[in-house]
Amino acid sequence: MRFAVTAREGAARAGLLELKHGQVRTPVFMPVGTQASVKTLCPQDLREVGAEIILGNTFHLYLRPGAALIEKAGGLHGFMAWERPVLTDSGGFQVFSLAPLAKVDDEGVTFSSPFDGSRHRFTPESAVDIQRALGSDILMAFDQCPPHPCTAVALEDAVRRTAAWAKRCKEQWQRVCDPEAQSLFGIVQGGVDPAMRARSAADLVPLGLPGYAIGGLSVGEPKPLMHEALEATTPLLPEDKPRYLMGVGTPEDLWEGVARGVDMFDCVFPTRIARNGTLFTRHGRLVLKNARYAEDLRPPEEGCSCYTCRTFSRAYLRHLLRCGELLALRLCSLHNLHSMITLARFIRESIEKGRFFEEKKAQLALLASRDTD
Repeated sequence: MRFAVTAREGAARAGLLELKHGQVRTPVFMPVGTQASVKTLCPQDLREVGAEIILGNTFHLYLRPGAALIEKAGGLHGFMAWERPVLTDSGGFQVFSLAPLAKVDDEGVTFSSPFDGSRHRFTPESAVDIQRALGSDILMAFDQCPPHPCTAVALEDAVRRTAAWAKRCKEQWQRVCDPEAQSLFGIVQGGVDPAMRARSAADLVPLGLPGYAIGGLSVGEPKPLMHEALEATTPLLPEDKPRYLMGVGTPEDLWEGVARGVDMFDCVFPTRIARNGTLFTRHGRLVLKNARYAEDLRPPEEGCSCYTCRTFSRAYLRHLLRCGELLALRLCSLHNLHSMITLARFIRESIEKGRFFEEKKAQLALLASRDTD
């Protein structure tokens, strides 16, 4: 992996990330393909909306269909016919979101499958082994993601375990992976406590990993606290390595995250709300199920170049949604991913032109207006 910052404006950065399966221009929004599929879309759809990298989920793919089958198929790239880069998370968030079904100790986590109740064990070593078999370009270290809110003791335990597990992940990565083909990112935890964020970064940065993620945000905390945690964390991470804000991805989040030095984003939110008939636009969110759009023959977003907006009207999409037609889910998902990926490209270009903060102010004011007409 190679990463270079190519332009700056304040803390905002534009960069180029080179991976085994291709280049990724940052800032970047990464669609989430939890189970080796971005819901309702095929790889050709993803290519057409400009996706340069997508995500897979270690926890889900380990349980179904199993890492051995995916490895036999040529890794995720061969299994899902996606030739561009892939990032896999470690499964840490999913394991800990099953708190009543999971038992954590310093060695790892024992948990029950939500699908059939079978018992399983994840350790830092096994998380790396699974991701090696999945063949992802970027692997994430196994971490403990604390909930919000949580006690000081629970937060400290999560930061301590995350550091110890990151070291073990690095050792296993060096043993079993080709570092030229697969890069390991560490994950900084610490909730919204600046001191714990600083401690976590101080534990992880000396490991000299290829990249660093900021985890444990967008888990229920108010946005101002998320921004404060970001401001306390990104200056502590290496300038010459990519910074990834995990699980955060609305248009507002991209502007605010980039302003604080973030390079990479992912989130299921854009496709999730699309399947419920809500679209991102430059003027805010368009809720297609509203009766006011029943006879509205305008495109969902004037000036948008995605296939959905070039071809169909608000009235047609609303009709599909009301009838339960599956095509609605695909068309709305296409638009929202096109919107997020295009926004990341626009942000990158605004940094290169020295207009980032000017554009940020204008665009956030437009989004705040919520005027979709």
